[in-house]
Amino acid sequence: MPLTGDRSPAERMSQPVALILAAGKGTRMQSDLPKVLHEIAGRPMVEYVLDTARAAGAERLVVIVGHQADLVRSRLSHRTDVEFALQTEQLGTGHAVQMCADQLASHDGPVLVLAGDTPLLKPASLAGLLAEQQEHSAACVIGTAVTKKNEGLGRVVRNEAGDFERIVEQKDCSPAEAAIEEINTGCYVFDSRQLLAALKHLRPNNQQGELYLTDCPAVMLAAGETVVASCRLDIQEAIGINTPAQLAEVAEILAEHNRSES
Repeated sequence: MPLTGDRSPAERMSQPVALILAAGKGTRMQSDLPKVLHEIAGRPMVEYVLDTARAAGAERLVVIVGHQADLVRSRLSHRTDVEFALQTEQLGTGHAVQMCADQLASHDGPVLVLAGDTPLLKPASLAGLLAEQQEHSAACVIGTAVTKKNEGLGRVVRNEAGDFERIVEQKDCSPAEAAIEEINTGCYVFDSRQLLAALKHLRPNNQQGELYLTDCPAVMLAAGETVVASCRLDIQEAIGINTPAQLAEVAEILAEHNRSES
């Protein structure tokens, strides 16, 4: 792979950009520290996500900050490969990505969107999603996983042909939808132009009154674009850290991975 400096401006604009959602407070962590700065083996959890995105092929890394934004910026100041976007109000994941419009304005290629609290993501899984987006010329590829422990997770609804239809959040699920075991992992690859267009159509038509990024695929489908739900991730990768107990669980999993590799 050529060095970034050897690429033409057009080539650089077409390389993957990763947007990392890191604006939340994380109230269930029982700490004033921004959730993504809680450490695993001496490193903030968000750094594991950044490293994975880079290893998967992301050329640019954009961290969306909000709660204690200056502290997050400061903690990541040693990383010259990171840009920041500011979400001054936490109005949902769709709103967070809207805050990256400037960073995406000149981009014409794939956009990875990842949660900053998922440090078990694997580069191969994200690289697979990126490859699938290119293969299908898809407006969006949604990374999914299957689990019986689906409480609190967005369900992936497919039509009779098995194609993606929509994502339904837990609080908006019907009883039949609540029983679905395929879940949205919160990992996406979007075509940048299609993403910017779909973001303009988001409305807070849900119980939370927020702008859901999960509504973008439905907007794209309605416009006749290709959306793929790819069950490429294992459920362990999709673990989002919301509590001290989950932080300890993920720390042990990572330690076990390190022991097995040594």
